[in-house]
Amino acid sequence: MRALVSGAAGFLGRHFTTALQVRGYQVARADTRLGFDAAQIFSDRLCVGMVYDLVVHCAAVEPHRAAIDGKPMHLASNLALDAGMFDWARRTGQQRILYISSSAAYPTSIQTLPCVRALREDDIDLGYPRAPDAGYGWLKLTGERMAADANAAGIPTHVVRPMSGYGEDQGENWPFGAFAARARRREDPFIIWGDGTQVRDWIHVDDVVAGALAVVDADVREPVNLCTGRGTSMAELVGMFCDEVGYAPEIELRTDKPAGVAYRVGDPTRLHGIYTPKVSLEEGVARAVAA
Repeated sequence: MRALVSGAAGFLGRHFTTALQVRGYQVARADTRLGFDAAQIFSDRLCVGMVYDLVVHCAAVEPHRAAIDGKPMHLASNLALDAGMFDWARRTGQQRILYISSSAAYPTSIQTLPCVRALREDDIDLGYPRAPDAGYGWLKLTGERMAADANAAGIPTHVVRPMSGYGEDQGENWPFGAFAARARRREDPFIIWGDGTQVRDWIHVDDVVAGALAVVDADVREPVNLCTGRGTSMAELVGMFCDEVGYAPEIELRTDKPAGVAYRVGDPTRLHGIYTPKVSLEEGVARAVAA
């Protein structure tokens, strides 16, 4: 079996690569940091005619909060990358696609106080989409529209919407990775972007990958949330890190920094019919501190 992972040097890409290799796949890793550019592959300048049993499309330009809010023109590059992948898959007869969407695709109107609730897959209507989270959300809505068209064209395509994925090797551009690093350094004061009340559904990368591949295995063609259904605020997560390390720093809130929506928690009902997350947030924090 052969698989292609785009964005293979990134956080999710690394973990998908490892999981697929464990399953016995020969994995081609595409990433500009590896000298094997996914955009070149999709434009047929590399590996012309190569057909993969599974394409896992993780590649995106800086998909973190600071860039989402501060570098809006990344939308153009990311749209070109997604469109190139789907067009390449059609032209070259790729066997199956796993498209990594995002919880950013959900309408911000149901993630803003006081109108917040758990996000259900059918909250997104691709025929009549409501405003998602910034340009990155529009990117993922467009990607999901292309995924639906790919399915209609006979290319088996799966869409997953991760909530706030995290893990021990996550970089400091993401909240969990930044908090873990600050806790290991015992920083005082401890900085939080925003007012600390923003609530997220934290799901370990092991469960993101296992859940996504379970969707593929079950041949589910409708979008699936990758989530736990448990909401934890930024301030609560920082408290968990500080308790794990064993110190009590001053908290410094940076309300001038990008903070995202007020409440983003997924409804795991559809996922639980396929896969149940295994790693609790407490275990994830302990792993990150020990890393």
